[in-house]
Amino acid sequence: MFVLKIVNNENLKQYNTFGINTIAEYSVRLEDESNVAETIEFAKSRSLKTLILGGGSNLLFTQKDFNGLVIAIRNSGIETIEEDSTSVLVKVKAGHDWDNFVEQTVLMGYSGHENLSLIPGLTGAAPIQNIGAYGQELQNICEMVEYFDTEKMKGKIILNRECSFGYRTSIFKESIKGKFIITAVYFRLQKGFVPKTAYGSISEKLSKMGVTKPTPVDLRNAVISIRKEKLPDPKVTGNAGSFFKNPVVKIEKLKILQETFTDIPYYPATEGYVKLSAGWLIEKCGFKGKREGNTGTAPGHALVICNFGEATGEEIISFAYKIKDSVFNKFTVEIEPEVNIIT
Repeated sequence: MFVLKIVNNENLKQYNTFGINTIAEYSVRLEDESNVAETIEFAKSRSLKTLILGGGSNLLFTQKDFNGLVIAIRNSGIETIEEDSTSVLVKVKAGHDWDNFVEQTVLMGYSGHENLSLIPGLTGAAPIQNIGAYGQELQNICEMVEYFDTEKMKGKIILNRECSFGYRTSIFKESIKGKFIITAVYFRLQKGFVPKTAYGSISEKLSKMGVTKPTPVDLRNAVISIRKEKLPDPKVTGNAGSFFKNPVVKIEKLKILQETFTDIPYYPATEGYVKLSAGWLIEKCGFKGKREGNTGTAPGHALVICNFGEATGEEIISFAYKIKDSVFNKFTVEIEPEVNIIT
């Protein structure tokens, strides 16, 4: 068991990819799941609000101080649980770097997650958001999630069908929000390979790479190349990737929009609905590459809001709401933040 070390007044800049300076009243690095109960007991004994941090790649601090306990999940490791002739079940600890997990398992020949390469963050955060990219989503490979129930103070395992996965959401963002700490995620990966190349510019990128029969490694390399071309590196320019979700609208709404915007892109969603491109909507409102002081959108992708200097969380969220209002005024379409706003 690791010794639990509670820190007072720690700057959380290193824990969030926006690079926002926020001071936590208390903070702790959880390097072993055996310390979870002790950590929650500490918070309850002092009536502290808690915030669970993975890689900090999907949140925005909007205040200078966080009054409570910030719990940084840092347990790590990958374990093969079972395998047969067609698939393998792997257990990945919540604090393990997501892309490192994808890289390791793709190199072993497993597939089903290669299009999710280079998504920043830790594995434990992936089911909360039901992360997805280029035609693949976590819900299609996640078999179960192991978590600690902070109300009943005991560990649980929840199966895929119980996770209420939806577009960038899950039970962890809805009915049990704030009542859990994910400690590990179990993934069912395939030994066979059916490439998904139709989404985005993957086919074009593979063609430029001279690849006609892609392997999982080829797909991963193509996705990495595309993401690096489009998205700023958060280690260089503070950002949390896509700031807004792609809005889902009724087909009737799409038809109305097409009367004015004939080239509006859309993608299949649930029956009777389509998914629009938030990036396209924002770009058409003139926000691609637009800057206001220390914040603005990335030159290569209108969906990414950046911290170009020492921007505060208040400045970034103010800029984000300007984008949201502009999109609604032009298209009468609501776009909602994908990033978790911490107030």
